[in-house]
Amino acid sequence: MSTDSQQLPEIKLDAAQLYREEQYTDRRVGSLRKLIPVTADGSDDPARDVVFEGQASLMTPAGALPLHFEIDAASIEEALEKYPEVAQQALQETLEEMQRLRREQQGSGIIAPGQGGGMGGMGGAGGPGGMPGGGKIQF
Repeated sequence: MSTDSQQLPEIKLDAAQLYREEQYTDRRVGSLRKLIPVTADGSDDPARDVVFEGQASLMTPAGALPLHFEIDAASIEEALEKYPEVAQQALQETLEEMQRLRREQQGSGIIAPGQGGGMGGMGGAGGPGGMPGGGKIQF
C-alpha cells in the first residue's frame, strides 16, 4: 500500500474558527462545555459568540447512550438553567432517530421463517448491521 502524500487529505485547523474550551461537570449527570472564540494568536475574539454544549450519558439495557447538544445561552447560569430541557429534547430526538433506523433496518431485509426477525440485532454472525463491533445501539 502506497503512502503517497498526494493521495492523503490535508488535515488543517481553520484558524478563523478557533475556540478555547472550558469544561464544567457535576461528576454525576454530565458536563457543560463553554467554547470561547479566539483568534489565531489565542486572544479572545469578541466578534464571535460564546457557544455552550451539553453532554450526558443515559444508561440503557444496551449500554450508555451518549447525548451531545448545543445550548443557546449567554452565560453559564443560563446554560445550566436550560440544560435539563435541551437534554430532554436531545434524548427525544435520539430515540426517534433510533426508531427510524430500526424501522429501516427491519424493512431492508428478508426475514425467513425461524429467524424471528432478530438476525441483525442479536449478534448473529453475518446478519445485516451485526451488533458486535458495529457501534450501533439496540434496545
